Amino acid sequence: MILGRRNVLPDRDHPPSPTAPAAALPRVLLVLGGARSGKSRYAEGVIEAAACPALYLATAEPGDGEMEERIRRHRARRGRRWTTLEEPLELAASLARESRPGRPILVDCLTLWLANLLAAGRAVDQEAAALVEVLGALAGPVVLVANEVGLGIVPENALARAFRDHAGRLNQAVAARASRVVFIAAGLPLVLKEQG
Repeated sequence: MILGRRNVLPDRDHPPSPTAPAAALPRVLLVLGGARSGKSRYAEGVIEAAACPALYLATAEPGDGEMEERIRRHRARRGRRWTTLEEPLELAASLARESRPGRPILVDCLTLWLANLLAAGRAVDQEAAALVEVLGALAGPVVLVANEVGLGIVPENALARAFRDHAGRLNQAVAARASRVVFIAAGLPLVLKEQG
């Protein structure tokens, strides 16, 4: 079903039986890592281990054939266990609207959302502040995936440097709000923050 710019895609034929409550998940989990590090697979696994119905909030837009193929591979890997909502821009509003007890939300990914905001000419700092604010008021758990883009060389152009700087500030703000932060390298998780 298509709602405005958002596509709601039923990816689940039979939801998993709720053998573990969503309350077992941290309220806000941030999963960081580089490209192809295994962050999305790790984030999906954390939610699937809770064995409860979940929402996949996807920020990617299929702008070209290569991106369409990436999205197709992600959907195929997830299988039919998830309900997917495509939301490239209005992330804070979607989280506030869709959050409910007993249903975790996976946001994949903050870095693509940031790129979408920049491409749309949106006020990135304002949008990031709204996202961080809503994270503290959600009714259910949320797992957010983001790329760590600041580990390489300084980009040569101003737009790339601005993107890197925005991404670093966004990751720091979300990490400060998160109860758990995990860094993924070569498919291996390293817990950076854990609050009881």
